[in-house]
Amino acid sequence: MYELLKVEGRAKRGRFHTPHGVIETPVFMNVATVAAIKGALSTEDLERIGTQVVLSNTYHLHLRPGDKLIKELGGLHKFMVCDRPILTDSGGFQVFSLAAMRKIKEEGVYFSSHIDGRKIFMGPEESMQIQSNIGSTIAMAFDECPPALAERDYIIPSVERTTRWLKRCMAEMNRLNSLEDTVNKEQMLFGINQGGVHPDIRIEHAKVIREFDLPGYAVGGLAVGESHAEMYNVLEHVVPYLPQNKPTYLMGVGTPENILEAVDRGIDFFDCVLPARNGRHGHVYTNQGKINLFNQKHENDMTPIAEDCKCPTCQKYSKAYIRHLLKAKEMLGMRLCVMHNLYYFNNLMTEIREALDKGEFAKYKKMRLEGYKQNK
Repeated sequence: MYELLKVEGRAKRGRFHTPHGVIETPVFMNVATVAAIKGALSTEDLERIGTQVVLSNTYHLHLRPGDKLIKELGGLHKFMVCDRPILTDSGGFQVFSLAAMRKIKEEGVYFSSHIDGRKIFMGPEESMQIQSNIGSTIAMAFDECPPALAERDYIIPSVERTTRWLKRCMAEMNRLNSLEDTVNKEQMLFGINQGGVHPDIRIEHAKVIREFDLPGYAVGGLAVGESHAEMYNVLEHVVPYLPQNKPTYLMGVGTPENILEAVDRGIDFFDCVLPARNGRHGHVYTNQGKINLFNQKHENDMTPIAEDCKCPTCQKYSKAYIRHLLKAKEMLGMRLCVMHNLYYFNNLMTEIREALDKGEFAKYKKMRLEGYKQNK
């Protein structure tokens, strides 16, 4: 159940009740694609840095270690020792990202594994079965994520097929949740809005899928090649046509600036690999913009990454030491940067929620965006 606690313009402050705990929104989901954060962070680390939700990937877990094994071991929560909500991406994004290794048909998608080349088929039913085996809190519908800038004559039939696939996902999840040996009989399904950068196609699709009365809705197919202005334009047009009394999830986004702009347009849920990926390469986030710790000016800088940061990294370690670790290719350097970045994103969401609680989000957004310009 989703409680809409407050609104400021289109920005929403909510609370989403799940079988694995309450999610305060807006929220950033920390990406653990194969049931682990890239950067050597443990479940205990995630708790320390304020993680509310973990995101894992259906396609990748199906390949390794295998969803049937995860089910045998009691489900993903038990497997990765996580008592918080977990969302699983359906594998639909791989329809986009593995374009050279797949063939789309009405029944589903034929893949070649990126690991060993073996043939894989995944359709709506298979995606739901895998996610049911994993036992995630929230399962995403299986969809096609077309290139954002694809032509209308490609987008329209793709969106229509995504709607047909959503109906099949709903039927299969209802069946699976009724089975005796299902890991999580309260698993929830989120539908996904598609339509590229064409507002009219997006709106029409939103009108169709909102009638299915799902627990939540995502806006997919963005941050895949379009400009930020095009992304924001899509959100301005389509979010008003998705249910305000349900969580709205912008998939795969994004930077702190993207998050602030999307919250302003009514988005509740976010996920992105950027904080962990950038951290592994020594790029760290602050309220004054992003810092590259490989820059020589940090060689003898004994101050923390950010003086105002309360993360475990900034409480103990200096830029000079972390830079040394990164240059020496010591894993600890990568770990400390990823820890800082994920804390930064989680804390950003905490501050956004607090600003919304006070009715001061517009003021907070303006302050943060001005700060980020300092290092540009």
